[in-house]
Amino acid sequence: MSRRIVIDLACLATFALLPLLAALLDEPFLVSLFTRLAIYGMAAASLDLLIGYGALVSFGHAAFFGLGGYVVGIVAFHTSQLLPLWGWEGSNSALLVWPLALLCCALLGLLMGYLSLRTSGVQFIMITLAFSQMLYFILGSLSLYGGDDGILLNERNSLPGLDMNDANQFYYLCVALLVGWLLFCRRLVGSRFGFVLRGLKQSERRTVSLGLQPVRYRLTAFVIAGLGAGLAGILWANYALFVSPDMAAWQKSGELMAMVILGGVGTLLGPVLGAAAYLGLEQLLSLWTEHWLLAFGPLLLLVVLFGRQGIYGLLMKGAGKPRRAKVSSALPPLAAQEVRP
Repeated sequence: MSRRIVIDLACLATFALLPLLAALLDEPFLVSLFTRLAIYGMAAASLDLLIGYGALVSFGHAAFFGLGGYVVGIVAFHTSQLLPLWGWEGSNSALLVWPLALLCCALLGLLMGYLSLRTSGVQFIMITLAFSQMLYFILGSLSLYGGDDGILLNERNSLPGLDMNDANQFYYLCVALLVGWLLFCRRLVGSRFGFVLRGLKQSERRTVSLGLQPVRYRLTAFVIAGLGAGLAGILWANYALFVSPDMAAWQKSGELMAMVILGGVGTLLGPVLGAAAYLGLEQLLSLWTEHWLLAFGPLLLLVVLFGRQGIYGLLMKGAGKPRRAKVSSALPPLAAQEVRP
């Protein structure tokens, strides 16, 4: 059994047994903490899809997180206040609200990606940052929805067969969606699409010479990553029963990026481990000082300088060099010779 499988199974077992452990220790807070971990892990893994496989460093990823949460919050506000929204009386059903939120995130991803992906480097970073800050100020200006104070939700969205108000059931829903997202991303990066995306990361000029269109592939990846972050925002709104403009601020993008770096860029599971480390350090360091980020900063710097593969890389150390996937079946013959995953 490979070390990667062992790590995957260990993480899955930890998530699966956590409510039982929390009950044995009489620490219900653990379920709440790991629910946050599952949500942030999904958002961080979606950002890793851009950074680790597409070499797209986005400081606007929190925009999707915030938009997904705000769609849930706005619909909940109109539903509870009996105020029609463009003629729609609203709904508390997740089967209606969540797809609507994801559709909004997809449209934002198309717009943001269409404008930003025609640039690269610092220009790309600044455009994504600008989008995030524009959304942040737009959400803060919505006085009907609390402005900077945000929106309080009366209840979670409903799903058939689940009691969303039960902490354990909601926790397992978040874990199931996280596992499904990670499996989808692994399948995606191992497909022809993933090979082309990594080929663009290695050498865009060679990939273009093969007749492939970089913008189309990167835009698709951008939208998919935005959907992952949007789903995480939806879950966060239901978990916290509160949304605020801070969900879309660039600082939230910075937190997600710190999780990716801590866990390991280009590993997918690594950002989940990075989210665990980030939240764990937040809990521990905040016991000593409210300025815990001052202690966290040097630690992140050490990881960047001496542990570039992050926590996942340390766990995989000694497992041997992973076997390269063949690209000949996924790309045209010439592409298989030129584009290396």
